[in-house]
Amino acid sequence: MVDPASDVRLPTPRQDGEVSLERAVTTRRSIREFAPGALTLAEVGQLLWAAQGITDSAGLRTAPSAGALYPLEVCLAAGEVSALTPGLYRYDPNRHMLARTADGDRRIELANAALGQAWIAAAAAIVVLAAVYRRTTDKYGARGERYVHIEIGHAAQNIYLQALALGLGTTEVGAFDDRAVKAVLGLPGDQAPLAIMPIGRTR
Repeated sequence: MVDPASDVRLPTPRQDGEVSLERAVTTRRSIREFAPGALTLAEVGQLLWAAQGITDSAGLRTAPSAGALYPLEVCLAAGEVSALTPGLYRYDPNRHMLARTADGDRRIELANAALGQAWIAAAAAIVVLAAVYRRTTDKYGARGERYVHIEIGHAAQNIYLQALALGLGTTEVGAFDDRAVKAVLGLPGDQAPLAIMPIGRTR
């Protein structure tokens, strides 16, 4: 297990895979039933990189962002991830690392916060996409909220397609109690949870 007090360095993400983009787009489906089995640290790293990873020296990321302002924050609730202690983590795109924010498996708590959707807790890990609106609205005003919502759609689709390419399944969940999710994750006041994506092996 990784020392709970330390940051977790993720394996270098791959930039080529065995599944073509066309195949991924054609076969992508929303998955709500998962087979037993832990995710690997490499798989988790690949999924988080697909959501918000850095793709060049200028700091640009895998998902487009209005004004390159990057309002999204990516959280991981790890339950069954090889070589990773169960707990809550924040993805740091600049270092491609996980910063541990809390101990303990929080999958059941997140399922309860998602209006009691028990199937969510069966996923090996859960990615939560949150946003700091002011990073975008400070420049674009109220219209910036729309830009944030567009951006989170890009990031979520990247996770969908990357999951499929890894032989994993996910779906985007929008039905949840915002305050309850914030409490489970310990999100700062300026972060709004916008999507929950449970991820696991497919049957």
